This record gives sequence, structure tokens and C-alpha cells, in this order.
Amino acid sequence: MSAENLLAIALAFFVVTVSPGPANLSLAAVAMSVGRRAGLHMSLGLALGLAFWGVIAATGFGALLHASSTALTVLKVAGALYLIWLAWCSARSALAPTPHVSVSTTGGRWFWRGLVLNLSNPKAVVAWMAALSMGLAHDAATSALTTATLVCMTLGLVNYVAHAMVFSLPRIMETYTRFRRQVEATVAALFALAGLALLRSALTRAP
Repeated sequence: MSAENLLAIALAFFVVTVSPGPANLSLAAVAMSVGRRAGLHMSLGLALGLAFWGVIAATGFGALLHASSTALTVLKVAGALYLIWLAWCSARSALAPTPHVSVSTTGGRWFWRGLVLNLSNPKAVVAWMAALSMGLAHDAATSALTTATLVCMTLGLVNYVAHAMVFSLPRIMETYTRFRRQVEATVAALFALAGLALLRSALTRAP
């Protein structure tokens, strides 16, 4: 695989990864409200979930999943319900008079939240397939496919860690504290819209 092809794949995947979406939005909200440690925990979970879909896409199972109406519908419904649950959590936080953060919020629960969030995102495998197809032929060598997948996995991890680091900066956390209710309400609305859109997509495609 040429350097130009690898660069095309990396750029395509980078654009998809850094674009606003449920994963980046949720990570930013956690980093602002809870702190850097929680954000980094969630970053690792998100990166692992993203890597899982990368392996699925690289081994060809992504195409099978995309072609299976039933499997894709089930995954979409699960992802939609999880997004709606996140919307409920954000809405409840927005309505609370004061933020409630327990000691456990800086632990491994955020890793699992990030992992589940990306595992329940069926659009991830489509993004992987689109990025890999930018510079790889259908008969590409295993080494080329492995290299491209590892590069994209690294980009995903860097993106999530960068979000956790930037949004946990003291100035940004202070701004969040000042406008906590407005931020949480906005996050809740965006999660709800994403969840309902995913649910609508699932039900429309369902046989």
C-alpha cells in the first residue's frame, strides 16, 4: 500500500472521528462535568469499542452485518435506547438544583459507559468500511489492511484523549459550572434527537 493510499484512509477516518457525534459529545460532557480522570477512562472505553468495529470491518463481517436487516435493526434499536437513556440522565442533571458527583464517578464506570456507547453505535462499522475503501482495493493484502486498521485505531484513541484533555481544562470546567443547566439541557436534547433518529431508521428498515 502506498503512502498516498494510507494518507487517504487516515484523512477520511479522521474527518469522521473528529466530527460531532454521540461519542465525542458524551466524552466532552463527562470531561467538563467530572474531570480529566473520568474523561480518560471513558476515552479508553470509546477507543476499544471503536477498535472492535474496526476489526469487524477489516475481517469482512461488517459487510455481512450491514447486509443483515435483522441484525442491523436490533443493533440500531439497542443504540437508540442507550442514547435516549443518556438523554434522560442529562435532562435529570439539568433539572437538579446542584450537581451531584459521587466518588465513584472517577472510576471504571466511565470506561464501561464509553465502551457500551461505541459498541451500540452501528454507524461505526459503516464509517470504518467507508474509510478503508478510500485507499484499499477489494483484494488488498492482509498486511495493508492491518496497517490501515491500526492507523485508524490510533487516530480514534488520539481523538478521544484529546477531547478528554481539552474539555477538562480548568477554564472550560469553570465555564461548564457556570452554565451547567444550559449545557446539560443541550446535551440531553442532542442525545434525544440522535436516539430518536436512530430508532426511526431502525423501524423504517425493519421488514
